[in-house]
Amino acid sequence: MFAPTLATACAALPPTRFRLSRLSSVAAWSLLSCVASAQPPQRIVTLAPSLTESVCALGHCAQLVGADRHSSWPLSVLPLPRMGGLEDADIEGIVALRPDMVLLGPRSRAGERLQALGVPVLTLDGRTHADLKRMLLKLGEALGEPDRAAELVARIDAELAAAAARLPAALRGRSVYVEVAPGSAASDKSFIGETVARLGLVNVVGGELGLFPRINPELLLRKPPDLIIGPRATLAHAADRPGWSALPALRQQQLCLLDADRMDLLSRPGPRLGEAAQMLVDCLMALPPRE
Repeated sequence: MFAPTLATACAALPPTRFRLSRLSSVAAWSLLSCVASAQPPQRIVTLAPSLTESVCALGHCAQLVGADRHSSWPLSVLPLPRMGGLEDADIEGIVALRPDMVLLGPRSRAGERLQALGVPVLTLDGRTHADLKRMLLKLGEALGEPDRAAELVARIDAELAAAAARLPAALRGRSVYVEVAPGSAASDKSFIGETVARLGLVNVVGGELGLFPRINPELLLRKPPDLIIGPRATLAHAADRPGWSALPALRQQQLCLLDADRMDLLSRPGPRLGEAAQMLVDCLMALPPRE
């Protein structure tokens, strides 16, 4: 589906040398696509864990020369040079790696600075399931792996469907609160919220508050959830929060307390989205029966 567009874009590019930073976003993407169609990038830097995982899932782990500080999967990426994070990317370090593609998210502050230095940048967004699908297909095109990307998207969808089918009927329709950090939750419009909805659960945090909003503790007192999911590190003492000891989910031990690795799995919008859904089902099925 991309071939006619890419062919047209490539033919339209002028036969001159120019800096990528002087191109419009559409022209820059066309250039990256043309380059990828002839020679996939050989030196890639990723500035988000989900992008690192996506590059590897598409078979190009060997082309990674740097990653953000939080990238931890697959294990083969652990020795990579670390180039900072969302707010503090190491621009000089990235340039020194001589990348022919830097992948980053829309909230990264590094894109404009790297483009100004002539470094090819591709911005990819995965805040919802639809975004993730587009991101993987776009990345697959840039890496010269369109078929592999389409297969990955199909696999993720099949894994989500399989996870939903495994959830017992008694759990479907229950309300849920998903905490991603102290005081912050995943709303029903976020990719995490879409995952729990795909499983048949009802998020008590609405999308009108944003994707990952800060939550007033009184929200849960007004809309007490049947289930609570989140980091063990912040929810282990949830009953100590004002008013929370009265929540039915706490009284009946209906909490999925996730360790750091499982929280990483849940909170990264990448190729392991289906695996995250399966993990949630396993956790929910292990909860004690409600009284």
